[in-house]
Amino acid sequence: MIIGRDEDVTPAVLAVMRRTTDPRLREIMTSLASHLHAFVRDVKLTEEEFQSAAAILNEMGQATTDTHNEMVLMAGSLGVSTLVCLLNNGEQGATETQQNLLGPFWRMNSPEVPNGGSIVRSETPGPALFVSARVQDPDGDPVAGAEVDVWHSSPAGLYEQQDPGQAEMNLRGKLATDEEGRFWFRTVKMAGYPIPTDKVVGRLLKAQGRHPFRPAHLHVLVFKEGFKTRISQVYADDDPHLDTDVQFGVTRALIGDFRRHDEPRPDDPSAGTPWYSLDYTFTLEPGVAKLPRPPIK
Repeated sequence: MIIGRDEDVTPAVLAVMRRTTDPRLREIMTSLASHLHAFVRDVKLTEEEFQSAAAILNEMGQATTDTHNEMVLMAGSLGVSTLVCLLNNGEQGATETQQNLLGPFWRMNSPEVPNGGSIVRSETPGPALFVSARVQDPDGDPVAGAEVDVWHSSPAGLYEQQDPGQAEMNLRGKLATDEEGRFWFRTVKMAGYPIPTDKVVGRLLKAQGRHPFRPAHLHVLVFKEGFKTRISQVYADDDPHLDTDVQFGVTRALIGDFRRHDEPRPDDPSAGTPWYSLDYTFTLEPGVAKLPRPPIK
């Protein structure tokens, strides 16, 4: 089609998009083109702004490395990650869900840890945290033999690949649920932290007057055949940024009771005081068990 005026562009593009043979891809591309063209018209996008937008997308791609994913960081900062998560879980958004953001720091092949073991692999000062959790199906029956990946930041707010002072795979581990669906381990209480702000996302936050902090949280990924893979973050209920998470990830179902104890732990005096405990139950939904694509290596 020869374009005569701006009104001709969108119909011409949509006509091409509708030729896509894959039905789902056709639906996505037709809607994308329609909404994208409507957005350009709505804001009356200038040529300079379009050039800046293209440069920003290129910059985000170039800024993504083996240890940092700027695209995932931006998706979270725009609320897109949370929206996709909530629309695709809890009966497609009809009910509350424990599904949450994968985040940009999950790594495959975490070391196996026996129940009751520790995921602390190098000196990591901070209060001891004892996690005791249970995995169940929708009927409340235990899910035995599930693989459980756990990871979190240090009390200084850094993941191990960000901090040369931490050992490889520090504060990461893979456990298995027992016959009662339980898993438990020792670690240190994590801290909230600012997301990286030295690239595109940081400039956006500065322009919007937003802080860069995420509330403290424990990442948990539960994998078991016959169930949809559960990706969760359990948020510390004492964190000051619960209501203003820069990644819009906090849901009421995922606020955990990180209970402080000021008396020595009877079965482990080495924990010192104060120490913390977290008890939590994860409920799996029936579905296909698939591991996500790791955002970093």
